[in-house]
Amino acid sequence: MKAFTDLISTDYGLMSLGGIVFMLCMGVFFLRLFMNKIKGS
Repeated sequence: MKAFTDLISTDYGLMSLGGIVFMLCMGVFFLRLFMNKIKGS
């Protein structure tokens, strides 16, 4: 529980959370991009 509290309440925790969310969104974007490229060719 302390780790979760640190994740949402400290500046380095929020930066880490932002990085995780950004990487997940980037992964979804590239997955969709590559699947459309494969389907189109």
